[in-house]
Amino acid sequence: MNTLEKIITDKYLEVEARKRQRPVAVLENSSAFSRTPLSLKSFLFDPTKSGIITEFKRKSPSKGLINGTSSVEVVTKGYEQAGASALSVLTDQDHFGGCTEDLELARKQVTIPILRKDFVVDEYQILEAKAMGADCILLIAAALSPEKVKSLATFAQSLGLEVLMEVHNLEELEQSFCEPLDVVGVNNRNLKTFEVSLDTSLELVDRIPNRVVKISESGISDPGTLVAFRKAGFDGFLIGENFMKTSSPEQAAMEFIQEFRRLMGNQIIG
Repeated sequence: MNTLEKIITDKYLEVEARKRQRPVAVLENSSAFSRTPLSLKSFLFDPTKSGIITEFKRKSPSKGLINGTSSVEVVTKGYEQAGASALSVLTDQDHFGGCTEDLELARKQVTIPILRKDFVVDEYQILEAKAMGADCILLIAAALSPEKVKSLATFAQSLGLEVLMEVHNLEELEQSFCEPLDVVGVNNRNLKTFEVSLDTSLELVDRIPNRVVKISESGISDPGTLVAFRKAGFDGFLIGENFMKTSSPEQAAMEFIQEFRRLMGNQIIG
């Protein structure tokens, strides 16, 4: 059993426990459940922003502890001020050190869309995401059957949430791409081996249908890479570890985005 398989096995057990702790009726009565979600797609194309989804992540299975001291309130607000188009907030506790409260706190700090970053395997988690104040959910093709991707995406969109499907290779893209998707992300990190290759994005960008927003995720540490990926056809980027490994992630994000803007001639093209 590889790491991803172990995480998914644990996640099914976790979800069943969470259902007992907080029934659906409680989720639906939460104050955030009635809010109108923001559009991740629209914010990624906003010319006043950067096209970057900045991420709050404390640890990972491959890197261990990344940042155990930064405040979610300070970092996420700083990310928005730096020019982030959206946020990604980890809510998986066992493997990434996140929690529901992180996203709820972030929601109170920012006015940009928030992606709930977790291993979604059940409709209940999508209801949870809406109750937390999330605007978008993540579906990992490697962790779900194509039929499950489609059913979960359809359910999320019925609640007004957008859907980001993450792929790691052409096979996943071809098998799991379906109508109810808003964004397709190419993860440059193989979740089974944790090896990173930026070539993965370049190999897949032209294979992703143009009707969805295309983003590149993981392993990006150079603003120049974003310029090249923009020219290749990507609309946005998800960057977390590069910022979170510093003592001041929000400052690191600001400097990175400023350099990206300079390289793009001070015009972020949406």
